[in-house]
Amino acid sequence: MPPSKRLHSLLFVTAIVIFSCGALGASAQEPPAAPAPAAAPAPAGEPAEGQTPKAREEPFLPRLEVLFPEGDLDLRVNRLINKVFFEGQVKYNFINGDISAFLRYRYYGYQRTTQFTVFDTIEFQEVQKFSSDFDRVRGTLLLMQWPHSFHQRTFGLVELDRISSNKEDTIEILRLGRTNTFVRFGYQLGTPEDSRSNAIVGESRARIERLFTAYREIGPGGAGFTGAVTYGFGLGVGDFDYVKLEAEALKRLDVSARTFVIGRVHAGSFLRKSLREPSELPQRHDQLDLYSIPRSEAFRLDGRENLKGVGEKLRGTEELHATTEYFIPWFVNASHDFLRLEWQNWYWILYAGAGTVGFERSVYSDLGSYIPDAGIGFESSFKLRKYRFFLSGIVAQALKGTGGVEARISVKSYH
Repeated sequence: MPPSKRLHSLLFVTAIVIFSCGALGASAQEPPAAPAPAAAPAPAGEPAEGQTPKAREEPFLPRLEVLFPEGDLDLRVNRLINKVFFEGQVKYNFINGDISAFLRYRYYGYQRTTQFTVFDTIEFQEVQKFSSDFDRVRGTLLLMQWPHSFHQRTFGLVELDRISSNKEDTIEILRLGRTNTFVRFGYQLGTPEDSRSNAIVGESRARIERLFTAYREIGPGGAGFTGAVTYGFGLGVGDFDYVKLEAEALKRLDVSARTFVIGRVHAGSFLRKSLREPSELPQRHDQLDLYSIPRSEAFRLDGRENLKGVGEKLRGTEELHATTEYFIPWFVNASHDFLRLEWQNWYWILYAGAGTVGFERSVYSDLGSYIPDAGIGFESSFKLRKYRFFLSGIVAQALKGTGGVEARISVKSYH
């Protein structure tokens, strides 16, 4: 079956399962009938004594995010039934046609949270190349979390990825390895709601890369640290052998009663990476192909969550960068009507960052390899009927190199 048809089948199955779970949840959460006092009449709209109340219909809670100019869309539909959380997620890129589907089952225990996920993702060539070539990753993972307190938790992850492609050069490289089997152990200190930090210790492929730090989840003086070590082993069906270390720290500094700065420092290194024989590689290959590690595991310096002003794709096995975001409120907890929308919050944001990436640890001490960038942006929220939207945008530019101005916008909504 062609890859596109397989993925469409998975999306269809995901939708059926989620909506089936919703129907089951409506019946499973039916409240018991409570007899009213004999002398008191039943309030209007409630069942009389002796009658069974109807099941309480709880609508699905879809979450939608759209990001420009990248053209990414993220749609999630979920339902909590007793202690089990069911979620279906579809990510789609309107420009390149990339599409991913995830189906999750998460059980909330008193001492441990367990999540089982299956996924299928396809990435196509850049749209300007007018090509139907693709890279595909199918896999499954088991993620466990042990909360020690609200601010401390440890993680354990086991994942198996099957990598495939129809690109001629990539197929020849995959001949040397196409199954990535790895385990990951991580520790997190600080807020549990920061998606960037959670991606280090948990699922990294499914997250939406947001422009700015979610200041709503990081209170005054808030701080956090997340670290994880990943061991990709070649035992059994595994084809790769590497050890990856990744860590990130964040801190909020309140400059005044209304303004504050959120700083982040991210670092990553491959403690072990085996080399391939250049004679085994196709004639056209880049430096990353010289190492026996999956391309998706390499670190990157560009992107929404890294250096926002860098447009060139920069990858490597050694990476370090830091960013600062200075939030200046225009209005907060207000109600301004504009364009038939109710605007509630607006923050201006001054952004600056710097970082380096490469394949040798010498890049950390090579000051000439660091790329600084800066920009100005905003983050706001508004309401439209029963829905609330978060709108973010930034214009940034790298202060080194030949890249131009990068403009990025994201919109998030929920009911």
